[in-house]
Amino acid sequence: MGYLQPTEYTSYGLAADTTDDWITVASALIDSHCRRASLNPTQYTERLRLTTGAQTVRLSYLPLAPIAPATLPLVSIQARYARPRRGQVIYPMQEEIAWAFALPGSWAQVDPSTVDFVADTGELVFPMNVYGLPFNEVQVAYTAGLATIPDAVKSACALIVKNAQATPGLNVKRGRVDTLQMDYFSNSLIDSTVEELLKPWIASRMG
Repeated sequence: MGYLQPTEYTSYGLAADTTDDWITVASALIDSHCRRASLNPTQYTERLRLTTGAQTVRLSYLPLAPIAPATLPLVSIQARYARPRRGQVIYPMQEEIAWAFALPGSWAQVDPSTVDFVADTGELVFPMNVYGLPFNEVQVAYTAGLATIPDAVKSACALIVKNAQATPGLNVKRGRVDTLQMDYFSNSLIDSTVEELLKPWIASRMG
């Protein structure tokens, strides 16, 4: 699904007869630049380590947003007390007891409603587990994206199309007629203006 609708083409400086394939390609380039499947609400799964002494993590894809109304953006959460890395032991006696009962490495389901979150920053705050030990590794399935596509994304989409239409010959890096193959310089389409418009929605980590 493209980030511009046909009724919006002229409002963002495109010709009314612009074909949908231009918008589809521009939208795909936006997704690739932002390192995410889509800017629309989409489900992601991440496994994260918690910092020693803290009960918070920060998710990669923002903002957190439910796919359906009246639902939480946190779909499911698993957490465990994994063996600490070297230098990260903060409760030696409790940790020895946990290891004796083989607790390290066991995943536990966490009720998403018990986890505080900040939608705009992707920060999650976890409760202590029943043994009094902090979780240090979590796996979170969540939904993130834009329920309504903002003007900045629509403007970026239109600019990419205009960049491609304005100088198609200059964008060609290599072409072969026999295989109908052409490679393009992506940085000629996603220029500094487009990068600035899309900056708030670039995923914070690769993976």
